[in-house]
Amino acid sequence: QVQVVGESGGGSVQAGGSLRLSCAASGRNFGDYAMGWFRQGPAKEREFVASISHSGSSTRYVDSVKGRFTISRDDAKNTVYLQMNNLKPEDTAVYYCAAPREKYGTALSVARTAHSLFYSWGRGTQVTVLS
Repeated sequence: QVQVVGESGGGSVQAGGSLRLSCAASGRNFGDYAMGWFRQGPAKEREFVASISHSGSSTRYVDSVKGRFTISRDDAKNTVYLQMNNLKPEDTAVYYCAAPREKYGTALSVARTAHSLFYSWGRGTQVTVLS
């Protein structure tokens, strides 16, 4: 299994700015697992943001971030990234990384998996976008 060690890269940025989030994970078979990014804004439920397949060949995004956010992975570093460009105030949230229980998942399967079924979650990193 893959364990999420933690997220980093959050902070405060002006609208239109950029941030790159990193998610470090442990486990010898990191490359066998799809990974996902989620977020929870103030007084909102946690929502799916982006996912990447175990091979890195497919990705999925929530409609509100398409064209602005890019998910990627570096299996040699056991790390998943979320590049966030043209940030908007509505992107303000705590961003979480999660690892599923099953190997060889697709980006779609991560997007559709109930949050309670993920094996490991990080503690999150705060992103604040100022208007």
